[in-house]
Amino acid sequence: MTSRKSGPVLVLWDIDHTLIDGGTVSRRAYAAAFREVTGRDLELPWQFDGRTELAAASEVLRVHGLEPADDGLLDAFIELIVTELHEREAELAAEGRTLPGAAAALTKVGAVEGVHQSVLTGNLYPLAVLKMNVFELADHIDFRVGAYGGDAYERTDLPDLAFARAEQFLGRRYGGADTVIVGDTVRDVATAKAAGARAVAVATGATSAEALAAAGADAVLPDLADTDAVLRAVMGAG
Repeated sequence: MTSRKSGPVLVLWDIDHTLIDGGTVSRRAYAAAFREVTGRDLELPWQFDGRTELAAASEVLRVHGLEPADDGLLDAFIELIVTELHEREAELAAEGRTLPGAAAALTKVGAVEGVHQSVLTGNLYPLAVLKMNVFELADHIDFRVGAYGGDAYERTDLPDLAFARAEQFLGRRYGGADTVIVGDTVRDVATAKAAGARAVAVATGATSAEALAAAGADAVLPDLADTDAVLRAVMGAG
């Protein structure tokens, strides 16, 4: 079990199915982007399960018999994903929702002296900013020190990027011992463990509390509705 040292804390939140539920808007945007870039329909399910956008987009191209590196296909696909989802901002706001307790949890954790909050997400940077703004959660987050789905293929590579950005923008070099990663998949847990960070898991996605615990999460919550429980889990108390 990973505990934290006392002192400044970097809390990195996942977005989808941890803080928000965007409905099916993203899937429609990805299908439209795929059709535009390839001239074909998206025939096989888009699998996220905590992967970065680079990994997910590369995989969906490959399973349709396409090579991501050919003729800049992956870059064009990703650019269109961003465009398509921005064009669906109103749909996202209407169909999606903030998950119970998310705003209160961000407020309470962020009020703790020494805590600095950002995101560690499979979303591309512009989509992370879009989603957090649509659901009025962006004011709690310093996007400069986050790590995003366009930064690396493997999610486990993201914490080091967040640490480097924190050093650049905040003048402090965080490490695993003073970092907490909050998410809803076993990939979130694995990423925290690989970085030596505290892993707080919430069973608000497709992964059960039992599976999250078995993956090695330091704390598992059913959701973020109990703000005091979230604070205790993040800060390693109780």
